[in-house]
Amino acid sequence: MPVAAVNGTRLYYEVTGTGFPLVFNHEFASDYRGWEPQVRFFSRRYRVITFNSRGYPPSDVPADPGAYSEATLVEDLAGLLRYLGIGKAHIAGLSMGGGVALNFGLRHPEACASLVVASAGAGSTDPERFRRDGSGVVEKLGREGIAGVQDFFFLAPARLTFREKDPRGWEKARNQMAEHSALGARLTFSRVQLERPSILSLEEELKTLALPTLILVGDRDEACMAPALFMRRCLPHAGLLVFPRSGHAINLEEPDLFNRAVLRFLASAEAGKWT
Repeated sequence: MPVAAVNGTRLYYEVTGTGFPLVFNHEFASDYRGWEPQVRFFSRRYRVITFNSRGYPPSDVPADPGAYSEATLVEDLAGLLRYLGIGKAHIAGLSMGGGVALNFGLRHPEACASLVVASAGAGSTDPERFRRDGSGVVEKLGREGIAGVQDFFFLAPARLTFREKDPRGWEKARNQMAEHSALGARLTFSRVQLERPSILSLEEELKTLALPTLILVGDRDEACMAPALFMRRCLPHAGLLVFPRSGHAINLEEPDLFNRAVLRFLASAEAGKWT
C-alpha cells in the first residue's frame, strides 16, 4: 500500500498514468475514490495523483485536534509533492479540496502549473450560520458516528440533482462515506471546515495570484455560487464555468462535462493561451 510520510503523518496515495502531474484533492464527504471518473479519463494523458487527507483511512487519523487545519492540509499536499519528487503540477480540488487547492496556490505558486477550484467556499457568505449548523454536525459525529450525518450531506439540496441523475452513483458515494473514520471526520469538520478563513477574506491575496485558474460550480449549489463569482472577480487569470441544473459534487454528477472542461483548460494553460 503506497503511503507517504509527510508533515508528521502518513498519507495514502495512488499514482495512475504517465505524463505531467495532475493532483486531485477530495471533498469532506468523499475520499480519493471520489475522483475515479477523473482518474480513468485524465490518466490517458497525465500522471494523476489522488490521495486521502489526514483523518481519512487508510491515511493516518491523528487523535490530536491540533493536527487538523486547512493550513495543515495545504502543507500535507506540499509534502506529498516533495515525497513524489514533483516540482510542479496542475492542482485541482473540489469543496474542501478546492479550498486546499486555492490556498496551496497562494502559499506555493511556484509548485503550480494551474489551479482547478470546484464547488469551493461554502460558509463564506454567512460564516456565523455555517459554524452554527456545522457545530451540530460535529456533535452528531461524536454521538452517532458517520451514520448520524450522512443524510445531512447526501440529502442536502445541493446533492439532490446528483441523486436524480445518477441514483447508483449517488448511493455509491453515500456508501463510501459510511466507511470513513468518525473521529477523523469530526476533527476535520471542526478544525478544517469550521475554522478555515472565508474565501471573501482572501481578496487582496487573490488579486496577486497570477496562475491560470478554472473555477467550476453547479447552479444549484447555492452556498458556493457567490464565492465562485467572488474568486472570478479577484483572480486576474480566472475563468468561471457554471454547470446547469447541477449541485455540489459536479465531478461525479456531470463527469463528462467536468472532464472535458478541465481538459480544455489544461490544454489552454499548457499552451500559454489562458493568460
